[in-house]
Amino acid sequence: MPTTLEIITSDALDARHGFFTRKGGASSGIFAGLNCGTGSSDQTEIVAINRSRVAEAMEVPPEALVTVHQVHSAKAIPVTGPLSIRPEADALVTATPGVLLAVLTADCQPVLFSDPEAKVIGAAHAGWRGAVDGVLEATIDAMEALGARRSQITAVIGPTISQAAYEVGPEFFDRFRAEDEASTRFFANGSGDRLLFDLPGYGLHRLREAGVKLAEWTGHCTYRDPSRFYSFRRTTHAGEADYGRLISTIRL
Repeated sequence: MPTTLEIITSDALDARHGFFTRKGGASSGIFAGLNCGTGSSDQTEIVAINRSRVAEAMEVPPEALVTVHQVHSAKAIPVTGPLSIRPEADALVTATPGVLLAVLTADCQPVLFSDPEAKVIGAAHAGWRGAVDGVLEATIDAMEALGARRSQITAVIGPTISQAAYEVGPEFFDRFRAEDEASTRFFANGSGDRLLFDLPGYGLHRLREAGVKLAEWTGHCTYRDPSRFYSFRRTTHAGEADYGRLISTIRL
């Protein structure tokens, strides 16, 4: 397995960051590549090697890479260094140089945040549930508690499932309509009674409504590109037993 990592970046973010693809990892089989998910059934020592490669690429020691136990919540926590226990949360913020914030995804949105003036950064895992419940806004609030200003924050959504690949049922649509009638514009007609949900479009809407300076999506679809990205939905459709997790990181 080649060890050259592929890192997607955005010119909009001033802080050192990277949306890592699956390329360049030590995992094999269904996890082939850079699987960084400790919650997967991949070999623990192999996942540790992959995470060490990410830390090295971001020029920090492995212990500086900080993740949480993601539970599709709207909870964002501040961190100042390595965590001995990973708390349940779905976003992290810091104003501490050298701390590498990271989130894991496999179709959900990885969102990286930066306020270059206040030198405060954040990272969020935002699936549909977390986005609806307010994880993006919670991340912004947590950054402001560290001195950031939302009018100075740039937020970038990394590789996530695109609308063309995200088929949902009418009950899913009904939930969004009950939350906010205006959110129905993020749905398009699919086959039969199925609809197609625009997750990154919805994420951008929430970020812009929250008042950030700039919000953008890198434009990469996790479902459509199996050579570069892991995808929970693609794995489910293929009947595979498990799936890898992509990692997205940011540091001061």
